[in-house]
Amino acid sequence: MGESACKRPGMQWVSPYLVVQDVRRAIVFYEQAFGLQARMIYPESDPDPFYAELDYEGMTIMIGLPRGRKRSEQPVKTRAGSSLYCYTPDVDALCERARAAGAKVAMEPAEQFWGDRTCLLADPDGHAWMWATHVRDFDPVKDDA
Repeated sequence: MGESACKRPGMQWVSPYLVVQDVRRAIVFYEQAFGLQARMIYPESDPDPFYAELDYEGMTIMIGLPRGRKRSEQPVKTRAGSSLYCYTPDVDALCERARAAGAKVAMEPAEQFWGDRTCLLADPDGHAWMWATHVRDFDPVKDDA
């Protein structure tokens, strides 16, 4: 079976899928806070879609309602057991933009020993996003941690 038959064109081999409580609200937040761009909303015409795909630097991030949940049901509480580590050209500017859009700042931007300047943000659904800008190279053999 060739690669084209194994996965949908334009998708990477591994794609994050974030469970959110309100797809439209999440799209607005991710666009304003992190600069992601919605490329597909399903169904587009529905005021309450249940799935969307967003693009960040050529990578697809999928978002959707919890599996099996009807839109009219009470939100299902989710607890993120993982986080996303994403690079951006200016972590300080992204942190301020995300704060203004409603992100909770769990860790202000700071330089880390491995050479990235990072911040840790929580989106409205509680997902953890570590954003980073690479500021210097790190050699674990030569550099002290």
